[in-house]
Amino acid sequence: MLVHVNLRNDGRESCEHEFDELARSAGAVKVADVRSGNSTISPSFLIGKGKLEEIHAAVKNHGADLVLFSRELTPAQERNLEKFLGCRVLDRTGLILDIFAQRALTHEGKLQVELAQLQHMSTRLVRGWTHLERQKGGIGLRGPGETQLETDRRLLRYRIKSILKRLAKVRSQRNQGRRSREKAQIPTISLVGYTNAGKSTLFNRLSKAGVYVADKLFATLDPTMRRIELDDLGPVILADTVGFISHLPHKLIEAFKATLEETKNAKFV
Repeated sequence: MLVHVNLRNDGRESCEHEFDELARSAGAVKVADVRSGNSTISPSFLIGKGKLEEIHAAVKNHGADLVLFSRELTPAQERNLEKFLGCRVLDRTGLILDIFAQRALTHEGKLQVELAQLQHMSTRLVRGWTHLERQKGGIGLRGPGETQLETDRRLLRYRIKSILKRLAKVRSQRNQGRRSREKAQIPTISLVGYTNAGKSTLFNRLSKAGVYVADKLFATLDPTMRRIELDDLGPVILADTVGFISHLPHKLIEAFKATLEETKNAKFV
């Protein structure tokens, strides 16, 4: 079930077609739409109680097992909604992350996806671990002085640091390759645009590379580069890049910094 939330006071319109395409690209089968036009945000549920009851009834009527919200939810809102609706709830950021996880193929791409997922997950760990609290004391309840939640958060921080170090190496390797191309005076042309706009199709047409093409959002998640010859410029490097989408969460932009650097440093875009 898709819930389209429009907040009247923030000046940001919810694009229903784009959200529908995100759900379809993730593999979801839509059973119903619900639209909510709020003037204020509910700290507990994002939406008002009346609309919440409407969604709850629709979930039961359609047998929905997943409710997707077009806006970002706080961890508390996500937990409260799941408890009230009795099914899994995912916001727009979680939906995009799921698509990214399906599309990443290269080692770098998988690292970037895992980083974004861990950063998103770190604020939501309480949902899975509250029942394992072990600092209450008593027979059978005494622990090593650290709850399972704290342990998991610590392990997450270590993993995030490890991924950041590995991505820094990837960035360094990319810079070396970029400097080599600059010394050889080979310009880079980056294909940049909205996701599913046809960049990969054009890339294949120009380079005969045969990269994956599909009528889905974020079909391309890993950058691909090919050397081609152009009549006016001679040899150039053509780069196919990750497509953009409206209101992309900042944490995802940061996670894909290494990929976006190719666009930033291109001679022609």
